[in-house]
Amino acid sequence: MGIVELATRRLEELRRSGIELPRSPKAQTAATPQESLPSRASRRLADTQHLEPMPAEPHKLLQTAEDAPPVHAEAATIAGDGMVPDGSPALRSKAIEIDLERLQAMGYLTAQTPRTQIASDFRVVKRQLLVNVTDAATKNANLIMVTSALPNEGKTFVAINLAISMAMEVDRKVLLVDADVARPSVLARLGVAPAAGLLDLLADPSVRVSDVMLRTNIDKLTLVPSGAPREHATEMLASDTMNRLLNELSTHYPDRVIVFDAPPLLPSTESRVLATHMGQVILVVEAKRTPKKAVEQALATVESCPIVLPLLNKAARSEVGAYYGYYGLERS
Repeated sequence: MGIVELATRRLEELRRSGIELPRSPKAQTAATPQESLPSRASRRLADTQHLEPMPAEPHKLLQTAEDAPPVHAEAATIAGDGMVPDGSPALRSKAIEIDLERLQAMGYLTAQTPRTQIASDFRVVKRQLLVNVTDAATKNANLIMVTSALPNEGKTFVAINLAISMAMEVDRKVLLVDADVARPSVLARLGVAPAAGLLDLLADPSVRVSDVMLRTNIDKLTLVPSGAPREHATEMLASDTMNRLLNELSTHYPDRVIVFDAPPLLPSTESRVLATHMGQVILVVEAKRTPKKAVEQALATVESCPIVLPLLNKAARSEVGAYYGYYGLERS
């Protein structure tokens, strides 16, 4: 008699004598009807739903907005490309469509009208600004603020056209930021619906730069709206969060120019705060309207900026020759 038969007989004798013998896991498994692969997978999936989640690392649980690493400019840059530096997919910024025919009819520059007088005018305006951008001696030269002494002098008109003209450069990308948080108008001029923007980015640490960027159908032009109005907008623009944001935009955007449409200097304080971070300021002056005293006072408020360039707007051609005549098509 073999060993297996002897073992089986011995176990049977023990059971007859009243001794309870526990079954091994293998015996139970063998006694259970065989499950199909789908049913086994379903049971394993159901079992995992009862597992307790692993606790997060303590330092991550305690991490605050200030502790979090800043959003580098690559994050905003790659938002339009859909890729992060390591090649993995990234969250894309929202795409919008600008009615270029409407824009042209309003007197604005478009890529479809590169030979117009206004296109020639802004080529002259942008050239010195771009020279300054490439000058390593000028800090934050790629941060350009467009403002005026008083309302309705044409600053928004200049900011939009300047941004579009710069976007036509072969080796430049442009980010146009509506920083006129009291009276934002960039999106309305471009026929775009209101959207989250700069103030939302400053107010909510969970909002990223790429979340408020609007990619346009104008090649290499991206927008950042002003965002939802807030009571303490001036303080937000003067905050450490804004300082970090501007530093990121300036230092991590080697091929991008950031144009800010800012409020007038004399009736508000937001532009004066912004000017302390800018590398270049364009002061739009309306011909035959803006008092000389107002221009002098406005220049005094931005004297800390390395480069301030006055720009005469709404001047007749006979006054300035071939350049800088915008015919008063836009106000602010």
